[in-house]
Amino acid sequence: MPGSNLFEYAVIRVVPQVEREEFLNVGVILYCPSKKFLQCLYSVDENRLCSFSNRANIGDIKAHLHSYAQICKGSIDAGPIAQMDLPSRFRWLTATRSTVVQSSKVHPGLCDDPARTLEKLYAEQVL
Repeated sequence: MPGSNLFEYAVIRVVPQVEREEFLNVGVILYCPSKKFLQCLYSVDENRLCSFSNRANIGDIKAHLHSYAQICKGSIDAGPIAQMDLPSRFRWLTATRSTVVQSSKVHPGLCDDPARTLEKLYAEQVL
């Protein structure tokens, strides 16, 4: 049995020019209700991103990704979204949007350790 805890995840993407629909995977967000787990891992490979688009604002992108992490943590400094319950935060972060930082569709799975699963997905989908 692959695991006993249902989880959902989405890949976080940077879409430098939304109208072109080209993207670079930069992170993963994972939610596991039974473990009360909501976290994301991300990194921005600036060279890869700049090869995609010389118009990408790296500073803004990093700020948006930092906001994702703070919302996952429920940080008081992250505003009202971060004060919502875990399912609402996950749904808000993974909602379909036409912005430079967005997420893939949500995918389900089973795991024993959500933190280890997040690291594995991050290595597979981003690195």
